[in-house]
Amino acid sequence: MVTISKRLLRRVGQTNAQYGLIKEGDKILLGLSGGKDSLSLAHIVKHMQRVAPFDFTFKAVTIAYGMGEDLKRLHEHCAEHEIEHEVVETQIFDVAQEKIRANSSFCSFFSRMRRGALYTYALENGYNKLALAHHLDDAVESFFMNFSYNGTLRSMPPIYTAENGLAVIRPLIAVRERQLVDCARETGIPVVGDEACPAMRFDVKMPVARAQTKAMLAQMEASNTELFVSLKKAFEHLQASSFCDQQYL
Repeated sequence: MVTISKRLLRRVGQTNAQYGLIKEGDKILLGLSGGKDSLSLAHIVKHMQRVAPFDFTFKAVTIAYGMGEDLKRLHEHCAEHEIEHEVVETQIFDVAQEKIRANSSFCSFFSRMRRGALYTYALENGYNKLALAHHLDDAVESFFMNFSYNGTLRSMPPIYTAENGLAVIRPLIAVRERQLVDCARETGIPVVGDEACPAMRFDVKMPVARAQTKAMLAQMEASNTELFVSLKKAFEHLQASSFCDQQYL
């Protein structure tokens, strides 16, 4: 059994209680890429399943892009820790070679295709919730990127209902990325690295906007150590009428 820090478990438990992410009778599909975030989430949800005063089931699913990824070690790790896991083979990589042009952005394309595959699996197999491993840093970066490049105030909610009726939950949304780095390091979980990243197989530009946003936030946090604490509170206390959107005036 992997031992997760009490602080991390407490933060996820508080988030779950606050937003009602996982409840009695839920059948949850967990998107497992094998990176530090999703693998930590799988172990946290497994811990919750053991200690929660209510019953729920979950299964971790890894979407394989069809580029010969070796996911045997990840699957064996899940089996060792009694985490139900399945690798779903797709042809996303082949499709991408036809759709993505040289020097074009790729992250959003693969994200949409992977999310679509998870949606399909969840709906076809009777799951009512999809758990994703986005954390607070992801939410903050998304917020800054949206208003800097897309002209909209938008981030990542802890729970929402997709157009297909599936509830999407983010149990790690109040957790800092560095906590998940520490979790992976302390537990020694076998994290899947860049070898499973499609970007390594394409002549494409790296996601410059996200890298620049990360660097900007790191600089801001160096000057204000409470930056992310304040931003988390801000996400929970919106004052929509103070903006110019007519529907809120």
